[in-house]
Amino acid sequence: MAPSQDIDSLAINTIRTLAPDVVQKANSGHPGAPMGCAPMAHVLFSRFIKANPKNPTWLNRDRFVLSNGHGCALLYIMLHLMGYNLSMDDLKQFRQTGSKTPGHPEAGHGIHGIEVTTGPLGQGIASAVGLAIAEAHLAATFNKPGFELVDNNTFVILGDGCMQEGVQAEAASLAGHLQLGKLIALYDDNHIQIDGDTALGFTEDVIARFEAYGWHTQVIADGDHDLEGITKAIEAAKKVTDKPSLIKVRTTIGYGSKNQGEEKVHGAALGEPDIIEVKKKFGFNPEEKFHIPQEVYDFYHKLAKKGSDASEAWDKLFASYAKEFPELHAELTRRMNNKLPDGLLAALPKYTPKDAPVATRKLSEIVLNKIAPILPELIGGSADLTGSNLTRWKGAEDFQPPSTKLGTYAGRYIRFGVREHGMAAICNGIAAYGASIPFGATFFNFISYALGAVRLSALSHEQVLYIMTHDSIGLGEDGPTHQPIETLAEMRAMPNILNFRPADGNETSGSYLVALEARDRPSVLILTRQNLPHLEGSEIEKVRKGAYVLQDQEKAEICFVATGSEVSLAVDTAAELAKEGIKARVVSMPCWELFEEQSLEYKMSVFPDGLPVISIEAMSTFGWDRWAHVCIGIDSFGASGPYKDLYKKFGLVPEVIVQKAKKTLAFYKDRKPDSKLRHPLL
Repeated sequence: MAPSQDIDSLAINTIRTLAPDVVQKANSGHPGAPMGCAPMAHVLFSRFIKANPKNPTWLNRDRFVLSNGHGCALLYIMLHLMGYNLSMDDLKQFRQTGSKTPGHPEAGHGIHGIEVTTGPLGQGIASAVGLAIAEAHLAATFNKPGFELVDNNTFVILGDGCMQEGVQAEAASLAGHLQLGKLIALYDDNHIQIDGDTALGFTEDVIARFEAYGWHTQVIADGDHDLEGITKAIEAAKKVTDKPSLIKVRTTIGYGSKNQGEEKVHGAALGEPDIIEVKKKFGFNPEEKFHIPQEVYDFYHKLAKKGSDASEAWDKLFASYAKEFPELHAELTRRMNNKLPDGLLAALPKYTPKDAPVATRKLSEIVLNKIAPILPELIGGSADLTGSNLTRWKGAEDFQPPSTKLGTYAGRYIRFGVREHGMAAICNGIAAYGASIPFGATFFNFISYALGAVRLSALSHEQVLYIMTHDSIGLGEDGPTHQPIETLAEMRAMPNILNFRPADGNETSGSYLVALEARDRPSVLILTRQNLPHLEGSEIEKVRKGAYVLQDQEKAEICFVATGSEVSLAVDTAAELAKEGIKARVVSMPCWELFEEQSLEYKMSVFPDGLPVISIEAMSTFGWDRWAHVCIGIDSFGASGPYKDLYKKFGLVPEVIVQKAKKTLAFYKDRKPDSKLRHPLL
């Protein structure tokens, strides 16, 4: 150790010299934020964060989120120092193909200690609100006197870019209302973004805004040096239990570089000459690369030992809890192990064609009322559309601060307000915490508002249920501003997500079953406002295949495939054709993605060679040509009017489709339709 540097200074300067090496070797990345944030990161990890690198999924660990994920070299360095499964070689492979250290932090990518995926700005702080909600809820559900099983903090570092994103504002507003006292955010106030000084376009009083949200706020004027000030501010924040906390820390981006304080150090490697001078300035050998003094390793490994001791103490506490509260212990253990409760399939409602027609949003409500009592990990709510989405089950208690008298933290129904994007990001955080299955609801058209966070649900393999009602022109009079014509095509283009559009009660039950069983990806349930009949041939279990033959005739001449409300339209059209002696097969396809995963043999059994296929869906036809020879749908925006009139306007009625079917048969009379199924080897 250099004689002029105590362990705090040596550790901070190690980060400030290592981060430029990491970025320089990749010749890509952001060195400025890690260099500027090094003091606050060191204070957090050395004095506050309670975690165990050897047991990284321990439930009661403190969560740390780097919301300004472009600065991930900082997070990777901290995890390496603490002894997580991130080696020096991993640091040297920063941003390289196949490495464990991608250009922005990815949860589930192979490195423990990354709680949520960040990078798209604002997502980290918004997901951190979800982490804090999950902590408060599980604490209220499982903690007992003498058994504080759940009492961790959620710490966040975020920057000016995060502060400018709308999703941050949505989530921060709700966090203040919910009085999430264990959420502590450190705002890296360096006044720099890609375009230059924040004076160019971001001059609001952030502290005043967060105070208006209901946050506890503090300011550190010298975040480059004032470790004691940062420490005291975090200590003070921890004592405020009825408000989330924001600590504004004034820092210098790229501290130590010749271009410190400028946008030049934001998103590009410093260059070797500058790195040499940085190392000289901080007392390091300029000829050594990727150097970490042994004293720094020793210091951080001692900190990790404290986390290990805390984790072992928790294990003992949990074992004692099992003796005092065996049922609660068994329940929490089941949830931590991602096991669904027994009896879920048996609880799902089943229907026959004799049952009265019902809107699938109402059928969804019936499912929620059946499963909520036996699925206590289900937690979520609506973006101010509870009465339209029908997502609140009988007897549900609201998740609210007890002081409001509106509910308790043990409640499972969240009033997200008109915050679709924030809702989805918060759900990601709840899912990432563990032991809960979150859901968020709005009109399907407005999932577009939430798409940035929904994409991260899929990318992060988080199980989030998106309950989307008012799914097409069937919503009627609200018109094209609310009718999601192109939205389903957008969702189907996204990897690792299941999109369900059930046709009746059995398919609605089946969609919930499969969505709840899909532990490593999100699901979107796309539901009607209008009533639909229960169909002959539908079954809960058939949804698992994604598509199946609903109704058939021997030697069928044509095949209809449809989803949701248009499946009954296909059935009616087939009946009309039968009157003219034309035999039609009807295929229901509640989930494209599941059908794509089936064997080629099964897919060929549904869509055999030589059978012309017509798709019917009251949305964009985009993408249907992968399954169908003729695609019937809507390739314009919708219109305002009673929904039955709209179906006539857009030709989604039996008499129109019958004529198109006859033309299709005439076209293929002397031609053999090409198979639309892609061979798995191609």
